[in-house]
Amino acid sequence: MSVVTVIAQLTAQPGREAELGKRLRGMIEPTLKEKGCINYDLHRSAANPATWMFYENWQSQDDLDAHTASKHFEEFQKTKHEVLAQEMTVHIFAPDAETTRIK
Repeated sequence: MSVVTVIAQLTAQPGREAELGKRLRGMIEPTLKEKGCINYDLHRSAANPATWMFYENWQSQDDLDAHTASKHFEEFQKTKHEVLAQEMTVHIFAPDAETTRIK
C-alpha cells in the first residue's frame, strides 16, 4: 500500500465563512464512501475562522485521482469562486521510505 496524504487549505471570502463551511461539510459523507478513502477530516483555524483545512489519506494515487473526478468534487470546483477568497492550496505527501515501516 502506498498511502497518499493531502492537506488542502481554503480561505473564505469575508462574510462567506459559514457558507464555505457548509459546502465543505457536504463533501465529507460522499467522500468517505469512495474507494480508497482512509480519512477525510475537516478542520477550521483557531486563529482565523475564515480558514479551513482538509486532512486526507488515500490508499493510492489512483484513488485520489478518482476522488478529484467525482461528481461532488467537480461540483465544488465549479462553484468555489463564489466563496473562496483565493485559490485553495493543495499539498500532496507520500510516506518517507527512510522512516516508514511496512507492516
